[in-house]
Amino acid sequence: MTLKANSVSAAPKLEGRLDWRAMLHWMQEDGLIDADQVARTQARFAAGDSALHPLVRLGHAGLNRLDNGKALDIDALTEWVAGRAKLPYLRIDPLKVEVGRVSDVMSVGYAEAKRCLPVQVGLNEVTIATSEPFDTSWVSQIESHMRKPIKRVVANPLEIARYTTEFFTLARSVRAAAKAGETAQVASFEQLVELGRSNKQLDANDQGVVQVVDWLWQYAFDQRASDIHLEPRREMGVIRFRIDGVLHTVYQLPPTVMSAMTSRIKLLGRMDVVERRRPLDGRIKTRNPAGDEVEMRLSTLPTAFGEKMVMRIFDPDTAVKDLTHLGFSSHDSERWEKLVTQAHGIILVTGPTGSGKTTTLYSTLKRLATEEVNVCTIEDPIEMIEPAFNQTQVQSALDLGFAEGLRALMRQDPDIIMVGEIRDLATAEMAIQAALTGHLVFSTLHTNDAASAITRLTDLGVPSYLISATVIGVLAQRLVRTLCNHCKVPDPAVTRDTLNEMLKHWRMNGGVKPYKPVGCLECRNTGYRGRAGLYELLTIGELVKTHLHPTPDISALRRQAVQEGLRPLRLAGAMKVAEGLTTLEEILRSTPQWQS
Repeated sequence: MTLKANSVSAAPKLEGRLDWRAMLHWMQEDGLIDADQVARTQARFAAGDSALHPLVRLGHAGLNRLDNGKALDIDALTEWVAGRAKLPYLRIDPLKVEVGRVSDVMSVGYAEAKRCLPVQVGLNEVTIATSEPFDTSWVSQIESHMRKPIKRVVANPLEIARYTTEFFTLARSVRAAAKAGETAQVASFEQLVELGRSNKQLDANDQGVVQVVDWLWQYAFDQRASDIHLEPRREMGVIRFRIDGVLHTVYQLPPTVMSAMTSRIKLLGRMDVVERRRPLDGRIKTRNPAGDEVEMRLSTLPTAFGEKMVMRIFDPDTAVKDLTHLGFSSHDSERWEKLVTQAHGIILVTGPTGSGKTTTLYSTLKRLATEEVNVCTIEDPIEMIEPAFNQTQVQSALDLGFAEGLRALMRQDPDIIMVGEIRDLATAEMAIQAALTGHLVFSTLHTNDAASAITRLTDLGVPSYLISATVIGVLAQRLVRTLCNHCKVPDPAVTRDTLNEMLKHWRMNGGVKPYKPVGCLECRNTGYRGRAGLYELLTIGELVKTHLHPTPDISALRRQAVQEGLRPLRLAGAMKVAEGLTTLEEILRSTPQWQS
């Protein structure tokens, strides 16, 4: 079919497969493009037909909308053609797709032939994404097969092609693994006794299991997960990803398959595959889809229904981030840089689990670890392998704790020492001894704010005069979710007065440009994408020390620290709200109230 570039009469019928010639006609008819763009595209495509989907072909043609000049890429064209077909447009979120049920609806060959993909199987209907919105020839067949009405949505043909391959391959691997282990019975504390079953266990090297584990890791890297949870349950095992601090359920697996996956991962992590009665630790190094090396820390825990495994994923770029990317303000960045270049003393980083303490320490130590200095660490466990450090792991079975390891490091001619955590008086005393003998010591504590670290050391039994003599700074931190740049909108409800009311003893100055979350596919409808750090830096100067000895006066210490530049966590958060990076609710949820 040939269309004249300057004519919009005799519109083709809206039925059957999409055709680029007809689409050009519709686009001119709808005022998206003009006759010149139609003519140029027709001339460009005149050389012959292409196996590419028409939406893909036109999306690569370099067309632009007449009204606003924006590029008509594949997503824009897909959304436009969905409107033409009076169907919803869908960006496929793989975390929302019931991957295990796609093959119940249709075969992979059928999906590829019809250019469609099941994305949700509900009680009353089946939602199927298609890149051919005017082709309805298959609908009655699937409705008859599923005995449910079909809801069609339109999606990007490249997404449909990609996820069709991924989802059906995964479903096939899971079925193969489940079939291989269908006679296996997973040992658990609380289980149903089934008579007539053999004790055959699914092999960790079974090809189906190998493929599912490979998919799991690549999928987690693609979804920006920080942790992978494999959780055994009585009926079905559950896979969950932690993304931006929030857990998402990804997939459900038969218990036998999950047990085999756990065994496979333990095998790769050089852990005792047979031992399931006690917690184990391990680590794996692999590559993400971009080819970068990624480290994963493994931890298992016996539960009522079998071994639970958590894999913590460490971003390969974490240790080389600068302070701005970590979330430091220019004010705190300058003070932190000045602090960490001191020749000796103790610097503490405090905050709850998951607040980014390790990231801050590794990022700082990475920059300090030049050829001229010897950086040694004692950790439990080693979070990330860093060639610039000399890293030692605590081994309780060998009586190598933090205190013993620190004592050994003192004989290794160190310049900078990092102690994973000060948990007891023995470790605190060794850290103080190291600082008194001319070393710079970094460590962590779990406290609500910076000043509370002094109280914690006192509670451990450290004399106040030793704290005054050795501790030179305390950094308290939190991680807060940042707003999604694709969907955030201005929030007129938040004003400078609102922020000042929240801060009580503090006043916000300068401009305020707050935003609020909306939700889109890019952020999985949460309104947030990524996280940033909030920091409260307490430097122990001479005037602050007057409130440490002979008896620590924490309230007076806080007031003096403010005069010397300390900004509380909540104030740091309010400044990020004013900049439009996060929300008031996120700050109130994540930061403690200031206590003067």
